[in-house]
Amino acid sequence: MKLQVAIDRVPLAYAVEMAQKLDPLVDIIEFGTSIPKDYGLLGIKESGLKLQHAQLLVDLKTIDEGVYEFEKGFEAGADILTVMGASSLDTLTKVAQVTADAGRDMLIDLMKTTPEKKAEIAGFDQAIYGIHHAKDIEGDFDAVETTAQFHQQFPNVKRIAVAGGINLDTAERLAKQGIAESVIVGSGIMKAADPIAAAKQFVEVIK
Repeated sequence: MKLQVAIDRVPLAYAVEMAQKLDPLVDIIEFGTSIPKDYGLLGIKESGLKLQHAQLLVDLKTIDEGVYEFEKGFEAGADILTVMGASSLDTLTKVAQVTADAGRDMLIDLMKTTPEKKAEIAGFDQAIYGIHHAKDIEGDFDAVETTAQFHQQFPNVKRIAVAGGINLDTAERLAKQGIAESVIVGSGIMKAADPIAAAKQFVEVIK
């Protein structure tokens, strides 16, 4: 299982600094939505970020203007871009083509999509499907059970990422479950007293 670390709601310079430190340890560095919203794709492109090991995911949460946003996102250096599952099928089809042409990856964020919508968009073979518990939603989120249910309903989806309050125990259970390709951790690493040590702990339990 891959470890994706979400860096969000921090100054760009700090995000770049932490990305460089985490690069040798983790598989994917995510610049959360606040980073491109606060600093723009041009800011990310000109930030000097150079990753040697990890891929860079920029969480654009595209929902329309897909071709433009994905072309600009890949030009800014992203290896993976995100599009909302609530987008039109046309938008998803267009960004899938841009992604394929660029030789990169896309993640379809399934946040608040209905079962009917999931069924409509489940046919993008190369896409990563992100099971995502929205930050603003109150209540518990059982990542392991939700992943199992999604896999049962859509066994043709081969690439799954899981996000939403993931702690060490949940990450270990997801790894043992063997369904998800990657686990996304934000606060569990970035708000730790020592983010690098926390990242190493997550790597230990999922590898």
